[in-house]
Amino acid sequence: MITTSEPSPASAPPSASATGPASPRQPAPDPGAKPAPGCTDHVELTAADSGRTLCPAVGGQVRITLDGTKDRPWTPVKSTGTALWAANAGIGMPPGDAVAAFDAVTPGTARLTSSRPLCAAHPGRSRATPSGNGRSSCG
Repeated sequence: MITTSEPSPASAPPSASATGPASPRQPAPDPGAKPAPGCTDHVELTAADSGRTLCPAVGGQVRITLDGTKDRPWTPVKSTGTALWAANAGIGMPPGDAVAAFDAVTPGTARLTSSRPLCAAHPGRSRATPSGNGRSSCG
């Protein structure tokens, strides 16, 4: 879960570093603003961050890198909610990996999701099967 927050005002006046009008789709953040307490300008996520709740500051960016394999690929990262807008991740990736970037554009909440198969896809082999106690095995 991603919860964005408005930045707190900076000590310098915003007009001292204004860069131009905001886009109609994405408001321009105040470049002199500081992140709200508990929030950060830049968030880097991996599969180890699954289930975490984070707070990027409005104007900040969330980057996701998921290492997969050709046989167990990650699906593209999706975002729900209005707090984040998809951005150009700017890099290529090996087969099976998922790389994404999102700009924090407004206060609110977003959920980022991606998934991959539990078992590698091999012709003639079955998929995951229950093995008891809430566990599965590949076979």
